[in-house]
Amino acid sequence: MGEPETERNVLGGELEPCGTEPLTGFFRDGSCRSGPEDLGSHTVCVVVSAEFLAMQRELGNDLGTPRPEYGFPGLRPGDRWCVVAARWLQAYQRGVAAGVVLAATNERALEVVPLTALRQHAVDVPDDVSSLE
Repeated sequence: MGEPETERNVLGGELEPCGTEPLTGFFRDGSCRSGPEDLGSHTVCVVVSAEFLAMQRELGNDLGTPRPEYGFPGLRPGDRWCVVAARWLQAYQRGVAAGVVLAATNERALEVVPLTALRQHAVDVPDDVSSLE
């Protein structure tokens, strides 16, 4: 069997952790790993903003309210969270996209969201990204 395949980020590197306070990810392991059971593709690592949280609530995805029964503390602006790629794209199209941590965003997000859109909202621009433009 060997080691499980390492998941990659949208820049082609190893997928870095997204957030542990609160603990994020479909698998609640702090990273935006994905798999067949992750039907929503929780693959975009974002730094949530008040505007993003408000728009998600309007769409019926209330990320701000604590849900202790799911071990979910509720998000506040500045928290990092793995969000569903299609929901991030909706926010982007409405002009309220949350900042994206590219190194922690799973390459599977690219099945839904163009890399150019993610880069426009990157909050972790590595030194070498400018040479790729």
